[in-house]
Amino acid sequence: MKNYIKAHEWNIIEEGFDPHLNKISESIFSLGNGRMGQRANFEETYSGETLLGNYVAGVYYPDKTRVGWWKNGYPEYFAKVLNAANWVGIEVKLDDEILDLATAEVSDFKRVLNMHAGVLERSFTAKLKSGKSVKVKATRFCSIADDEVGAIRYSITSVDFDGKLNLMPFIDGDIKNQDSNYDEKFWELVADEITGTEAYIKLKTKKTEFEVCTGSHIELYKNGEQVAINPDAVRKEKFVGQTLSVDIKANEEITLVKIAANLSSENYTKESLLKEAKAVIAQATAKGFDTLLKEQTEAWATKWEESDIIIEGDVSAQQAIRFNIFQLFQTYTGKDDRLNIGPKGFTGEKYGGSTYWDTEAYCVPFYLATAPQEVSKNLLIYRHKQLGKAIENAAKLGFKDGAALYPMVTMNGEECHNEWEITFEEIHRNGAIAFAIYNYIRYTGDESYLADFGLEVLIGIARFWKQRVNWSSDKQQYVMLGVTGPNEYENNVNNNWYTNLLATWCMKYATEAAEMVKIQQPEKYKNLLESLNFNDQEFADWADIIEKMYYPEDQEKGIFLQQDGYLDKEQILVKDLPASERPINQKWSWDRILRSPFIKQADVLQGLYFFEENYDLETIRRNFDFYEPRTVHESSLSPCVHSILAAKLNDEARAYEFYLRTARLDLDDYNNDTEDGLHITSMAGTWMSVVEGFAGMRVRKGKLHFSPFLPTQWKAFSFTIGFRGATLKINITENGINIKNNNAVDLEIGIKGQYHKLAGNAEIVVNNAELV
Repeated sequence: MKNYIKAHEWNIIEEGFDPHLNKISESIFSLGNGRMGQRANFEETYSGETLLGNYVAGVYYPDKTRVGWWKNGYPEYFAKVLNAANWVGIEVKLDDEILDLATAEVSDFKRVLNMHAGVLERSFTAKLKSGKSVKVKATRFCSIADDEVGAIRYSITSVDFDGKLNLMPFIDGDIKNQDSNYDEKFWELVADEITGTEAYIKLKTKKTEFEVCTGSHIELYKNGEQVAINPDAVRKEKFVGQTLSVDIKANEEITLVKIAANLSSENYTKESLLKEAKAVIAQATAKGFDTLLKEQTEAWATKWEESDIIIEGDVSAQQAIRFNIFQLFQTYTGKDDRLNIGPKGFTGEKYGGSTYWDTEAYCVPFYLATAPQEVSKNLLIYRHKQLGKAIENAAKLGFKDGAALYPMVTMNGEECHNEWEITFEEIHRNGAIAFAIYNYIRYTGDESYLADFGLEVLIGIARFWKQRVNWSSDKQQYVMLGVTGPNEYENNVNNNWYTNLLATWCMKYATEAAEMVKIQQPEKYKNLLESLNFNDQEFADWADIIEKMYYPEDQEKGIFLQQDGYLDKEQILVKDLPASERPINQKWSWDRILRSPFIKQADVLQGLYFFEENYDLETIRRNFDFYEPRTVHESSLSPCVHSILAAKLNDEARAYEFYLRTARLDLDDYNNDTEDGLHITSMAGTWMSVVEGFAGMRVRKGKLHFSPFLPTQWKAFSFTIGFRGATLKINITENGINIKNNNAVDLEIGIKGQYHKLAGNAEIVVNNAELV
């Protein structure tokens, strides 16, 4: 665990330069706008350890799969979001000496990520080996107002020398992914152009043939006054740059402004890409850096009005929750239903940047409450568009008749994960897709989604589950063999309780959804079932499985068993593990992990979180008290589920403990892996821990319910959500709860089981003394 980020309500602050922490900071201080993003790499040369990362949404490469033993059904590739052209680069020379923080003597180093405005600032003093010293201040952002634009203002002040300052702003497309399986470079040059103060490079990916045009415009200022420049062009392999030289004296300041753009063939024709890039650069340049910055600040202010969580009395917690919200909106804005949320977002290459079930299980609830309805709807439509591929994926594994198996990892709907125990067996991801549809409709009331998109997906998923179970003559029940549940420290198990539960729930919900569409839009229902070659016998088959599914449990302990034979394991607890042996995924052999009782993340408890209304508190408590002590929480997705369940059980101490772990997972580098990139999807779990955990927010029968408590470490907390046309500000103090309705929509709100009328543009105050 690291603890070098300074506490601040709105800023992420690093003081002092430690090269051993640099890759961690590159992740933490990453920028993005939903369309593109970048790690916090230095603009100037850095020869020390770094992970260069610039990413353009939707652009990927099907890297060759590396497996020692090929199995039928394996995907042929692993899709990766590509490390794209580096547009931030500025080579700096004092006379002929390169500014490089790996070799210079660095002092007064400070890096500040202003989350309120979406701006990264960095300042330092560097003394080169020659003795020359400069002060540098760099400001940059990826605009969410113009989401193809990024801007840099890079100021250099001479401390003690007179001479030549030589600058070379550049765009470097000769880039490779660190995770390239065979060290292959994925980009080919299509065209480049350098004209005066503008430079462009157009690159094409191998195989997939995406094209991206990156362009830039530069301006130079001396002591605040613009200087006319005529830079010299520099061309190398997939590299364009411009060199310029300016005299500088002690205490003089030279500022380079670099406005850049990334445009993709996903949004423009390949033939027009260069022309469109020039138009974007021209428009951004006409606005200028200050106007672009003002628009960025205003756009982020709007985001915060819709989504901020305010915590009083705990600066560390306040900083953490805002950091998580900030990174979620940097990653996904919901403007494009072809895009989704990679586990690392725009902050690193791990996991390929592809889509996992994390989106449906963890991110959808966040966007439902904090963004316009279309944002979460687009996440669902993304999966609907890939239904055909999901059916193809299932067919590759031997399923038929329209059965759909959504991939564990994907960019375009095809499965591209090549670990057999995940690809073939971690099929619970299918249920997360269905649950997201249910969750969206439960929250928004948009039942029309079923007829337009949802029912078709639900039927494909239900068809898969029907074929995946089999009848056990021994048990006289349906069973599901050879699966991996959410706990990936158990592979190829029989009857994972969560997976069995999710399968029958999916079939039940598909049946209910079909009946709903049949009543509301009978003609559409008839046409859809005809197109799917569906007959009513399928409903009967599903009902039989629902009635006769086997669920492992131990009645003596009163718990649901994670899978058959779980209690055969040696039942040692996490508290008995020496610290030197953790994390076990880095210290133990896989064989030892598989034979242990240790749980990577919520498994049975994930099912109790999804379907808590079906279980009484004592059932949840028994299972929580049994499984949590066996859980090592070595998945970033684990602490939030435990925090929410602990809050439901009024276990305030553990609820807060797990909240802190999920909230500061990356800021404090809990799992020693932040350098690979941030855990974007689990950041939504941080929001869930506050809103669903401490505030106890639920939607039941179309109405909002709250069951709040105030952590003892906080004086109060408040948050804003949107719900069915109303924008609500909820404030929770030691005295009770206040809910203000900022729209002319009447609601009925449940607070600890008691209903209260909340008129439009009104508020209610409920004191703890009034609650029974």
